[in-house]
Amino acid sequence: MEIIKVILTSLLSVFALFAIAKIMGHKQLAQLDFFDYISGITIGSVAAELATELEEPIKPLIALFIYGAVSVVLSLITHKLPKMRKYINGTPTVILNDGKLYRKNMKKAKLDLSEFMVMCREAGYFDLSDIKTAIFEQNGKLSVLPKSGKRPMTPDDMNLQPKSAHISTEVIMDGRIMGENLKRMGLDEQWLSQQLSMQGYKSAKDVFLGVCDNDKNLTLYGVE
Repeated sequence: MEIIKVILTSLLSVFALFAIAKIMGHKQLAQLDFFDYISGITIGSVAAELATELEEPIKPLIALFIYGAVSVVLSLITHKLPKMRKYINGTPTVILNDGKLYRKNMKKAKLDLSEFMVMCREAGYFDLSDIKTAIFEQNGKLSVLPKSGKRPMTPDDMNLQPKSAHISTEVIMDGRIMGENLKRMGLDEQWLSQQLSMQGYKSAKDVFLGVCDNDKNLTLYGVE
């Protein structure tokens, strides 16, 4: 009889995990942030307990769905309130910029110099002097912007004169104007409104993503 109960509770935990994974979306399976990592471990542990709990399987089952619900709620919060993303998901950290290595930022990111060098080599850069900017992302990966003369050749480079790198900044996300980013680039909402009108958009609500480079070229991606 106990063997049958184990089989049934194991099947119940599998179906519960399947349902929670569907609710939480592909992000849980593909790319984890800090909270997803913690909740993923906990959900797996609770699911294992559910599979072997013969007396009161309802308790771990409830806990399983509570952890899944918390993850979904936090995902909705970060979607509806972009300012909360830095508190829940963290923020990117600049490790190297224009030849200057930020030791305090490395300490903040819990990253030592040898680990940073390994990540640079994995990205294909064995000499730090080839790197203009290196950013440690909140998902634990390193994003590297090479110096203009070290970038792979593109059709624009056929004149043999390296061009300055363009760094894009989000000015519209999910239909919301990122006022702080606009201000940091020396722009305002009036300029943005003119650009939207020129590209055939009535307002920022019609735009899913808007990015602007350091030459003030605005690229807009409309809401589908």
